[in-house]
Amino acid sequence: MAQSSFNVLQNTISKYGIEKVDIEIEGTNDKLVLPLSAVKLLTEILKNISEGRMISILPVAAELTTQKAAEILGCSRPFVIKLLEENRIPFTKIGKHRRIMVEDVMKYKAHLKAEQKQNLIEMMSDDEEAGLYDS
Repeated sequence: MAQSSFNVLQNTISKYGIEKVDIEIEGTNDKLVLPLSAVKLLTEILKNISEGRMISILPVAAELTTQKAAEILGCSRPFVIKLLEENRIPFTKIGKHRRIMVEDVMKYKAHLKAEQKQNLIEMMSDDEEAGLYDS
C-alpha cells in the first residue's frame, strides 16, 4: 500500500507541478487540502516505509538527550558526551542533563558524511596513483 501511494503522489507532484493537493477520505465527504511541502514529506515517508526503512520525525527545534543523539548518529552515548565536551557539537546543560538541538546533531552528521566522502575520494586517488586499478 505504501509503494502504490508513493507512486501516485510522486507522479501527481511531478506531472502537474501543483501547489496544493486535495485528498478525499474514502467513505466520507471529508477532504483535506495539503500544501505541497506536506505532500512531499508524505511522499518521502511512504517511500521509506515501502523500502522497509524505519522513520522518525522530529521538530527541528526539538532538544535531544545524549542517548537519542547517539541513536541518530549511530554511535555510543559516551562518544556523544566526548563530542560535546570537545565542543564539536553545541549543547546546553539543564541541571546535570545535557540537551542537544536536533539541528546541531544533523549538521554534525552531514559534516561526518562529507568528511567520509572526501576520505574515500583521497583513498581512491592514492590507489589510482599506485596503479591498483590497472588491469
